[in-house]
Amino acid sequence: MLHVQTVPGLTRAWTEILFKPVLSSRRLGSTSSANQAEQQDGACRGGGQHDPARRPGRPGRGVRDDPATAANEISVDFDQSREAYKSKDSLELLRSLVVFKLCSYDFLVDKNKEIMDLGKKILGQKAFDQLMKMTFYGQFVAGEDHRAIRPLIHKNEAFGVGSVLDYSVEEDISQEEAEQKEMDSCVSAAEKESIGENHREKKYKVHKQFGDRRGGVTGARTYLYSSEAKCDQHMETFIKCIKASGGSSVDGFSAIKMTALGRPQFLLQFSEVLVKWRRFFTFLALQQGIDGTEALKQRLELKQLQEFLTKMGAQGDFYGCFTERKVDSLGTIDMLDWNSLIDDRIKMSDLLVVPNIELGELEPLLKKFTMEEEKQMKRMLQRMDVLAKHAMENGVRLMVDAEQTYFQPAISRLTLEMQRIYNRKKPVIFNTYQCYLKEAYDNVTMDVELSRREGWHFAAKLVRGAYMHQERERAKEISYEDPINPDYESTNRMYHRCLDYVLDEIALHRNANVMVATHNEDTVKHTLSRMNELGLLPTENKVYFGQLLGMCDQISFPLGQAGFPVYKYVPYGPVNEVMPYLSRRAQENRGFMKGAQKERELLWKELKRRLASGELLYTPMY
Repeated sequence: MLHVQTVPGLTRAWTEILFKPVLSSRRLGSTSSANQAEQQDGACRGGGQHDPARRPGRPGRGVRDDPATAANEISVDFDQSREAYKSKDSLELLRSLVVFKLCSYDFLVDKNKEIMDLGKKILGQKAFDQLMKMTFYGQFVAGEDHRAIRPLIHKNEAFGVGSVLDYSVEEDISQEEAEQKEMDSCVSAAEKESIGENHREKKYKVHKQFGDRRGGVTGARTYLYSSEAKCDQHMETFIKCIKASGGSSVDGFSAIKMTALGRPQFLLQFSEVLVKWRRFFTFLALQQGIDGTEALKQRLELKQLQEFLTKMGAQGDFYGCFTERKVDSLGTIDMLDWNSLIDDRIKMSDLLVVPNIELGELEPLLKKFTMEEEKQMKRMLQRMDVLAKHAMENGVRLMVDAEQTYFQPAISRLTLEMQRIYNRKKPVIFNTYQCYLKEAYDNVTMDVELSRREGWHFAAKLVRGAYMHQERERAKEISYEDPINPDYESTNRMYHRCLDYVLDEIALHRNANVMVATHNEDTVKHTLSRMNELGLLPTENKVYFGQLLGMCDQISFPLGQAGFPVYKYVPYGPVNEVMPYLSRRAQENRGFMKGAQKERELLWKELKRRLASGELLYTPMY
């Protein structure tokens, strides 16, 4: 019998772990009342379903064009070098030019680690650190600790730019050590004892040739599991980062990575469970002739579902289970209702169950779990909860970074569970959506819909993605479908599609928030145009912009001075411990600087202007 319950298993398990009462308003099972309310409010909400033709700003909707709205429109000029670099002295501009130029040489970038090691030997650690602070480190890293970064944070704030603090220290270990750590931390005791008995999918199993997750990654730090004690250290580091953000800036952000907080084995396994449940729903939709539509628009007829599962040999009153909850007066369920069928269990390991179509029942992903593995899963959730509480106490927003696709379903679901708890009154927890993924739009639309049904603040950071080369190579080598969009233009279209959807949601309900994290000037201009079109004012603090420290100042600072909420991702940490981050920043800048010359041209333009006007010794005043 396919056993079902009305309470989402993960939320129940989370609250049991954290010794909190279960609030019915946090349950997926509560969507029935929300659906009925939306049907009564159908004129403005569309009966709880999203019709792209009915969203503001779409063709045929009557976009706002009244004189008052037109008068409030704000435009930003990204070609004015004086405004873009008024926060920089001339030496800083010269440093930017030198660093960007060096990043454009393939030989220097490819051999950057060897060159830096040689530099340490020749100059000594102290002189080498000083050289780095004058060049690459000074360009891309704010300082060594939370005290050292305060002057830069305060200066940026004075010119309208906030901070997302990111402690960017990584272990400098060999590829062999990294691979061994990953193999040890991603394989359960049950799998080691019974090789071949557990029906795991190859995408969600660890593979030694991709065990070093640092390879093929641009601009994202990597955490490799060592021990539970090390995870506790990471949590304490994140807490210091949160406190530093709260003490150094107003309405700041702090970035965290889920893989730093626990054993990645759980993320792999839970991701596989979530994907299999979603795939089973798609399979059932196909049986009912529903194919090729967006995930949120797929709705299963309960009577047909009951008949099909009964023919498959499954036992149980599925129709009765859902109609008792009054999920939908039309007798249908969607993907969000379906997701609530993960069994309501207190033990975290018991969440890892998947539907078996042939047997018509739920079966465990693995045969057994050890008590230590059970404890490790709970500790990960506890650490996340501690960080969320500190963020609330310090008035800081918590940005959960995206990671590889074989971890991401679990990361997104765990982040969503935090949002359901902590985003009730205001946006505290932000999830990250990678728009180079083929499924990005479905993920965004389903999470927006869930936030509306349950009445919490949707909060997202939209990025293009940092793992493309690694993801493509892994998919090809292990033989599963490439999760990445086929080309850059496809990713651009996906980014704008997701962005437009969230902007429309903000215009409709003012209960969503988005950070447009991009260096693409066209995307920024598109966002400004859509904000003007929808009547979204920068003072509402619903739409934020984000760029990396040391890059795209010609976008960040004009936005900030025009009154838009804009933030720099601000890495910090000791010089010798952020070298892995700096190495990848050089790799990323190579492609960036080869593809876009505008920033260098504006830097030269500003230096020449200062020289001609006698302002070469210009000092920013704030």
